[in-house]
Amino acid sequence: MASRTALFYRKNKKARDKKKAYDTEYESTPERIKYRSALNTARKKRKLKGNPNDLSHTSDGKLVLESKRRNRARNGAGNNKTLK
Repeated sequence: MASRTALFYRKNKKARDKKKAYDTEYESTPERIKYRSALNTARKKRKLKGNPNDLSHTSDGKLVLESKRRNRARNGAGNNKTLK
């Protein structure tokens, strides 16, 4: 089942287009490009191609391997952002 947010954007084309434009602009900023590049480099360094696990951020800023299910569930629908 889709989340409330996904259902909202599915029904509201104008809002969906506005969000897509914002997201495109945000992800194009030099900071986001650098951030994604650093994460991709970390994955390559650990030779994780084909590995289903995520690199999870810890509270002290390190990256550790963790299952996708656990890593993504931690930040669930309630937006309780916690680090491992």
